[in-house]
Formats: sequence, structure tokens, C-alpha cells
Amino acid sequence: MKKILKRWTRPLIKSNILSGLKQYKWFIGDWRKYKTLDGAEQLCLKDSYPCLFDKCDNFSPGSHYFYQDVWAFARIYNSKAPLHVDVGSKAEFISFLTAITNVEFIDIRPLDAPYLKNLKSIAGSILQMPYSDNSVKSLSCLHVAEHIGLGRYGDPLDPKGTMKAARELARVLAPGGNLYFSLPVGKPKMCFNAHRIHSPQQILEYFADLKLVEFSVYNDQKQFIENTDPATAANNKFACGMFLFTK
Repeated sequence: MKKILKRWTRPLIKSNILSGLKQYKWFIGDWRKYKTLDGAEQLCLKDSYPCLFDKCDNFSPGSHYFYQDVWAFARIYNSKAPLHVDVGSKAEFISFLTAITNVEFIDIRPLDAPYLKNLKSIAGSILQMPYSDNSVKSLSCLHVAEHIGLGRYGDPLDPKGTMKAARELARVLAPGGNLYFSLPVGKPKMCFNAHRIHSPQQILEYFADLKLVEFSVYNDQKQFIENTDPATAANNKFACGMFLFTK
């Protein structure tokens, strides 16, 4: 019974209650109609799994992650790096990277994927990475640093968490190496305990010892713009800033 309640209440939790209840109206209507169709399987309440918000006119990713992952993957692929180190990015991004290179993945929650032969998962913190100074030639950290120090993932509370993470990434990056870095940019704001929003200028200051090679952005207007001026994102509310740095 608990499993049934969890499946049926999940859509209400993910949306506002009124919207969820409205969606259930057509779900129940489709349920009843389906039962009357020739060849219809037997429907059972305990096996139902309401998906209420997938009816739409077009399919649009509309996501920071979609564009940042394409952005970083293409550049890592073109670099032909024999080994790439990632810190805390999405598991799906890591899985695709293993198809083109060897990957070492660092996170306080190691990735349990023993069947990916090109993956080495290491338990570690972005604030104390298991690498010597100037040693990592290809490095990424996508939509991670904005969370550091907020306790959301079990990390220690620290108002300077993002800045310290940036310093640690810069420390391990090798001369001539590439750092692919992204996080929310726009007008600075703290959204405890989800994330911080930084101005592009703040990020440039955090990585003052590195050289900015490229800045790309997925902006508030849902436009993906490559190779642009970081200042163009300064007045956004919640854009995704993508920074390619080298040392």
C-alpha cells in the first residue's frame, strides 16, 4: 500500500497540488477508456504508475544540463585527452565520457558503476582532491561548485565553499590543461540550501590565476550562445555559464 501511495502522490509533490489534481482527471479518464479497448491488458491499481505532465505540444530540453553536457563533451572529445578527471558532474555525462576516454570521477558519493571499464570512481571532496599540484591535464566540474558549503549533499557548511572549490580545481590543473566549468550565473543570490548564483565576474575572480579561453551560456531566454562575452550574462536571473579555462 505504501508503494501505491508513493507512486500516486509523487506527481503532487513535484507540482502544486491543484495542478496535479487537474492532471489526474485526464489520467482517470484514459484509464477508463483504455479498459474498454479490444485487447487491453488487465489494469491493476498496485501496478499503476501515473505520469501526468508529459503531454505537451513539443519536446524541449529547456535545461542547463542538456546544453552544458553537449558543450563540455564536444570539447573533451576534440581534445583527444587520454584521461579525463571529473568532479561531481551528472552520472549520465560521466557514462558518455567513458565511451571516448578513460575517466576518473571524484565525489563524496562514489559512482557505483562497476561495468564501465573506462571508469575509475574515487571517494573524495572537491575541497581536497587526491591530486598533486599542476597534475591534471583534462578536468571538468559541471553544475557542482554552486552547491559546495550548503550541506545539501552532506558536505560541511561553508559560506566560501564555491570559492574554495574553484581554488582547488585551479590548484590541480596542469599547465596547458583544460578546465571545463559551469554553474548558475546572473545577478548574485543565495538560494539556501539549493545553490548560489554568481555573477560571471565573480567566477573570473575566483579563477584569477587561470586564462579564460571561452565563455558560453544558456540564458534566461533559453538561448544557447557559444563564444560570447561573460558580461552578457550578468543581468540574467538563472543562466548557465560555461567557462573553459587553461593554465
